[in-house]
Amino acid sequence: VQLQASGGGLVQAGGSLRLSCEASGRTFSGYAMGWFRQAPGKEREFVAALGWSGYSTYITDYTDSVKGRFTISRDNAKNTMYLQMNNLKPEDTAVYYCAARSAPRYYVTYKSINEYNYWGQGTLVTVSS
Repeated sequence: VQLQASGGGLVQAGGSLRLSCEASGRTFSGYAMGWFRQAPGKEREFVAALGWSGYSTYITDYTDSVKGRFTISRDNAKNTMYLQMNNLKPEDTAVYYCAARSAPRYYVTYKSINEYNYWGQGTLVTVSS
């Protein structure tokens, strides 16, 4: 599966952005999905994940710093995953990457980079203070 991330840009602190990750090549309804980010000079880190719970239902998980501000979702009909980011802070500035994992286990959200098979190219989010 190929992943294409988009939606990044420059926004002021307190603003919102919605990132999209479009999948092509295969139907991705059975894949676990995730968002990661990498700030300048730092390692790539987990942001949010969708775990598969069967019959096109999913569970979600977030890193603590984005809980209550970010929402991960997906639209299987459009083969697209989203990350709605509200109340953005300068420390959210990073390149955001989407990722997919095939054959996921039920009720598991994957938070490690090496647990994902496929990666998008990244989209830059810059939050000014």
